[in-house]
Amino acid sequence: TAAPFTIGRMSRPAELQSARTSLEAIAADLVRSAGPDEAPGLVWPLVCGAAVGARTRVLGYAQGILRVEVPDSTWRAQLGAFAPQYVKSFARILPAAGIERVEFVAAATR
Repeated sequence: TAAPFTIGRMSRPAELQSARTSLEAIAADLVRSAGPDEAPGLVWPLVCGAAVGARTRVLGYAQGILRVEVPDSTWRAQLGAFAPQYVKSFARILPAAGIERVEFVAAATR
């Protein structure tokens, strides 16, 4: 097998983990200055990634449920499979929010 891609002496996975840790620390600083209702929306792009974050929008958060608008029903179905992963990420990055479920809403059905 080929050796992992390296940059200098650091392997790429280690570098990526370090970057993620730094981003999570920056996010934690941002949410401290935001209200509890705004915090999930600020953290959402970090949780879901830039590409998904650019095409989705947090509609609101109440009673442990984060509602996210997605472009259509196909996106809703596809992202639904990632919902448990998103909940785990929120628990790690923003535990005080107590997000238990992410609900995806197709833009046309709002």
